[in-house]
Amino acid sequence: MEYLRKTSLVLTIIGALNWGLVGFFDFNLVAFLFGSIYMLVGLSALVVAYSAATCCRTEEHFVKEISK
Repeated sequence: MEYLRKTSLVLTIIGALNWGLVGFFDFNLVAFLFGSIYMLVGLSALVVAYSAATCCRTEEHFVKEISK
């Protein structure tokens, strides 16, 4: 699972940087280097969003889980 998270984070960063290049310079680096991998970048964003939403839980949550 850690490999999936790291790979997803890298692809999401590449996608974000690519959008910056498209916005500033009208240059699509991902299409230039790799062809069309936009589906992978989009799926990676979902994995990163899920990981961010579930990784940072409060101490109160852990106490409730332990006491079950």
